[in-house]
Amino acid sequence: MKELLLTIYRYRSFIIGSVKREFQIRYKMSILGATWLILQPLSMILVYTLIFSQVMKTRLPGTGGTYSYSVYLCVGIITWGLFSEILSRSQNIFIESAGLLKKLNFPRICLPIIVALSAIINFAIIFSLFLIFLIITGNFYFISVVEMIPLLIIEVMFALGLGVALGVVNVFFRDVGQFVAVLLQFWFWFTPIVYVLSTLPVWAQDILKYNPMTVLVDNYQRVVIHQQSIEWGSVWPVMVAAVLLCILGMHLFRKHAADMVDEL
Repeated sequence: MKELLLTIYRYRSFIIGSVKREFQIRYKMSILGATWLILQPLSMILVYTLIFSQVMKTRLPGTGGTYSYSVYLCVGIITWGLFSEILSRSQNIFIESAGLLKKLNFPRICLPIIVALSAIINFAIIFSLFLIFLIITGNFYFISVVEMIPLLIIEVMFALGLGVALGVVNVFFRDVGQFVAVLLQFWFWFTPIVYVLSTLPVWAQDILKYNPMTVLVDNYQRVVIHQQSIEWGSVWPVMVAAVLLCILGMHLFRKHAADMVDEL
């Protein structure tokens, strides 16, 4: 771990520069440029608020706020977006960067770090707009934001560890990339983002609690909507799984780093 952190620190300029280039390339030919970073999440928040709070008059069980269901949806979708982006990009990062891997000599582990940083920046921009929405609607609680930090760390570790492990396998078996795309679609609906977990039958709730993202999203909703503390009894197994996945991902990466370049 110490060696890994030192490597990341030594190549920090390369990592930061790569993240900046990603954003520049993404919006290079766009008239509005980086403004889309704000417009896309802003439109999402406005649509959910208008459709569910004003048109459908949807209310969240156990709360009386006009915008409670909109907040519920946004919390789930924004945090899911972070997980989905890291996982989907990590499992494909080595294939996408084949030319870079062959031409330049740099620590390959920088690539997943670049993906994670890029996703975190996107999340930070979207979440900042969401915080403004919470303040305007009177649903902002500072302690809730603080409580989210350990959950975010666990989520990033879980997504990155799983993404790197799948990314290594994907180099040798390209079906993995197709499988992950399908998996994420099912995984989304097996996570209580659009619906409320407590409204499901007890047997279904028991099954879904084995889903790590169910545990994380449920705790995000607890701290943001209900201003309750994290339920660490349910979170610690996910934290252990995140650490084990990071170890597995690093093991597979170190074992097959040279083989991956040859395969690409």
